[in-house]
Amino acid sequence: MIDLTPVSVDVLALRFDPDERAVLIGVAPRAAEPFLGEQALPGVLLGKGERLRDAAVRAVSSKLGLPAGAVTATGQLATFDEPSRDPRGPTLSIALWATLSTGGGDVRWSPLASVPPLAFDHDRIVAACRPMLADKLWRDVAFSAGLMGREFTTAQALDVTEALTGDRPYPANLGRSMERLPGLRRTAEHAAALPKGGRPPSMWRWEDS
Repeated sequence: MIDLTPVSVDVLALRFDPDERAVLIGVAPRAAEPFLGEQALPGVLLGKGERLRDAAVRAVSSKLGLPAGAVTATGQLATFDEPSRDPRGPTLSIALWATLSTGGGDVRWSPLASVPPLAFDHDRIVAACRPMLADKLWRDVAFSAGLMGREFTTAQALDVTEALTGDRPYPANLGRSMERLPGLRRTAEHAAALPKGGRPPSMWRWEDS
């Protein structure tokens, strides 16, 4: 008989901070061995019959101290099956993303481009999943809407794109990509004028489904 392998759900908990102009990822110190006190992604073992989204919300609530209602959307990224990834024994990890509407909690928020050293293989998980997140932006409605919020400016869209891809796109090219996303519309409104003058950025809004 084959021994069963436990399955963990490890979450890349993300939010956009317009003041820092960065996509931040939430990590927290582990409360138990192994790696006691070291920073780690929020993760939980998958319960019998538990849906992945429910496990992701539980991880955010129990490990980051954030309310379940702060999770705006979730989705699956990749599976990591290296047998030695957990010193307690083989554990399969399913990496999920979760977008959040608020900060706070028992969280260390770090820019996605400069995540601190993490326990287990969580550094590898973040590095492997970042290109997947970049590929979802302006293609996956749930991810894009969850990260950006109900409405946002072109300037903020540029900031988020640069945070995920490492490159700042040309505004007109980005605008064309955004216009192709179902439910997202450029409004006739503009944000407040820039402090040093210049054309104020356009506002974008998700339509009600």
